[in-house]
Amino acid sequence: MPFYHSLGTIPPKRHTIFKKPDGNLYYEQLFGTIGFDGMSTNMYHCHRPTQVKEIKGSYSVAPKIAIANNIKSYRFHGFKVQPEKDYLQSRKNVLTNSDVSIILAAPQNPTTDYFYKNTDADELIFIHKGSGKFRSHLGNIDFKYGDYILIPRGTIYKLDFDTKDNRLFIVESRRPIYTPKRYRNWFGQLLEHSPFCERDLRAPNELETNDEKGDFLIKVKKQDEIFDMIYATHPFDVVGYDGFNFPYAFSIHDFEPITGRVHQPPPVHQTFETDAFVVCSFVPRLYDYHPQAIPAPYNHSNIDSDEVLYYVDGDFMSRNDIDAGHISLHPAGIPHGPHPGAVERSIGQTKTDELAVMVDTFKPLMVTQEAMEIADESYHKSWLE
Repeated sequence: MPFYHSLGTIPPKRHTIFKKPDGNLYYEQLFGTIGFDGMSTNMYHCHRPTQVKEIKGSYSVAPKIAIANNIKSYRFHGFKVQPEKDYLQSRKNVLTNSDVSIILAAPQNPTTDYFYKNTDADELIFIHKGSGKFRSHLGNIDFKYGDYILIPRGTIYKLDFDTKDNRLFIVESRRPIYTPKRYRNWFGQLLEHSPFCERDLRAPNELETNDEKGDFLIKVKKQDEIFDMIYATHPFDVVGYDGFNFPYAFSIHDFEPITGRVHQPPPVHQTFETDAFVVCSFVPRLYDYHPQAIPAPYNHSNIDSDEVLYYVDGDFMSRNDIDAGHISLHPAGIPHGPHPGAVERSIGQTKTDELAVMVDTFKPLMVTQEAMEIADESYHKSWLE
């Protein structure tokens, strides 16, 4: 998202002398994307951020594929994913392709004794259950139910939870995640017709500066492996930064729905984009107000993309037997639409209270073994009369 943010103390010019109170130098680091051509941030550390003491080993977190070429519609019971104490161990990859992985997690521990860095992918974490504090080397953000947390690749972070009952829906993207281009002017500012604006985006507002030496474990994800790396200084030792590349939060409750006289297509719900998939937010809204309108969505063919819908809360008018935490997968190549009776039920209705997150991918998704453990194998027959 191209907006400028500054936190902490920085010198008046980049790449110039910036001294500590004792006369020694702070250490500058450029945190950039797409070589030197993308969004970037300049940080200033108490210590050199390059001091690796030891690489203790690695282990694979590559998804185990159950169905590589899928044509079947599925429903997955997301809340059947069993909670685990550790944050990284709780992450279960359920759908994946070369661009994106869709992950469910139910971590129980309030915090971890390590820091985490994903070097390959941006992470979009949707908070379905729980609250707490996102902590990173670029500052902290309080989070709660309904928040998206967008974490650029390379960010070192921890999630501290207030309780043990936490449910996360995570989109891990090998492509940078941005706000939709059609919502922005050519300067990058969000336009008047956008369903949200910069005021709704919560940048880090609290910077931890830990001037410490010791042994600090950072678990680094690279090419589907987690490497245990011991650094000589605390990773949260930044005294200040400025730029455009940093994590931020956005609440789904701040998404202002676009409505019309007749049923609006799914792109009006778009919230984030990449060149490989989009993320949409379905929120409580007034239904279509044409006197002959059918509020239920029309049948449509997924010719070019797989559609994943994660059901968060409320009454999902177009589906029968759908509950919070369920995930539907409608693969490319086949039509889908409202369940039997949904169209008729929708006529005359004036509003919906549904809350859901949708991911549409432009490459087919593979179904993992962990997904099949929570799958409804008969879902594809649920449109039979």
